[in-house]
Amino acid sequence: MKLEQRLLKVAPLLLVLSAAVRTWTIVTGFGNETIDLYVYWALAPHVLEGDLYQVTSPNSPPDFPLPFTYPPFGALVFLPMTWMFWGLAQWSFRLLTLLCLYWMVRVALRFVAGEAWTTDAKLWRRRAILWTAVLIWMMPVFHTFEFGQINLVLAGVVLAAMVAQNSKVAGAGIGFTAGVKLVPAISGLYFLATRRWAAAVWSFVAFVVSVGLGFLVNFEQAKYYWFELLGAADRVGPIATAHNQSLRGALSRTLGYDVGMSWPWIIAAVVAVVLAGFALRAAVRAGDVLIGVLTVQFLGLLLSPISWDHHWVWIAPLLIWLVYTRIPTWARATLLVLWVPVMFLDVIAFQLHRQPTIWTISRPGWLSAIGWAYPAFALVTLVVIAVVVGAVARARATEEPAQPMSTV
Repeated sequence: MKLEQRLLKVAPLLLVLSAAVRTWTIVTGFGNETIDLYVYWALAPHVLEGDLYQVTSPNSPPDFPLPFTYPPFGALVFLPMTWMFWGLAQWSFRLLTLLCLYWMVRVALRFVAGEAWTTDAKLWRRRAILWTAVLIWMMPVFHTFEFGQINLVLAGVVLAAMVAQNSKVAGAGIGFTAGVKLVPAISGLYFLATRRWAAAVWSFVAFVVSVGLGFLVNFEQAKYYWFELLGAADRVGPIATAHNQSLRGALSRTLGYDVGMSWPWIIAAVVAVVLAGFALRAAVRAGDVLIGVLTVQFLGLLLSPISWDHHWVWIAPLLIWLVYTRIPTWARATLLVLWVPVMFLDVIAFQLHRQPTIWTISRPGWLSAIGWAYPAFALVTLVVIAVVVGAVARARATEEPAQPMSTV
């Protein structure tokens, strides 16, 4: 506690130093500085020219031409950024990403703090700053800054929408983020699980509006995306590269070929859905909003054909939940021991340096095993959530004393 108190006193300084060191690391790194942001910035204007999906980024690596992979609505959202010169766009987006990370941390802490957030708001706000300084060093967060990815921005919007009380705001937030990048659509499951029917309807309406805007701008371009490119996962990137931490990526590296949606993937997907179903039911019954939201996001990451390692920024609020929520020691220790090393050590780079190219599918057994880290640990997390949070839910139902989902 004394150490925490000392760190909290200098939390703003630690955040500035962390952000500065990480930015310096990116700028002086190995050449991938905001490479994905450049795709958004350079190609988004083509949505108005009708050739959005025929061009690639002029800043692409030699072995990996980078196209625009999001729906037309995504390009429309990026358009205002293209009105800035490149340097201003870079730094503005970095600042926005940092603010979204802080927002995610703040929301997560508010849920785990409960009433303590109101009674000692200053302490928890300081903790939010300190956690932001720490989580900048988490690899999915770092790579999001490095590549200039939109993960933290979308995660911030999704988290705000999923906890919003107003159904229109909640639904619109999910629907429009799904219109930018399809994976957030999985968030609608949480509305259904919590019987927020109006929010689910509004999310569908907002998504349809986003699709309609794409057709309104250029019908043929939108038609080409939704009816031809939508299922072409290999256009997004190499399925089996270590960067892809989805079930499909892990299975492909292990079996030596792209499993697509064949039986190996179907079996793994069914297991993921069943485990997520138990975990989500437990979270809803226990009234644990944060872990319910995270359960749905983990399922989306597992089932998506491509879940780059930097998409796993949702582990950040999980770590906060593990530290502050009163759960059995074995559960806390198990998940922290699993997640902390792979989150703060670059196991992805370790694999990338040992694969011939990003397009090589098969891996030596030990390397393909390491490539299971994110999806395997996510499945274990769902099991632990179902057991631990499920115990709380059952205790509530029977009105027996049990460990409450409260702060430590």
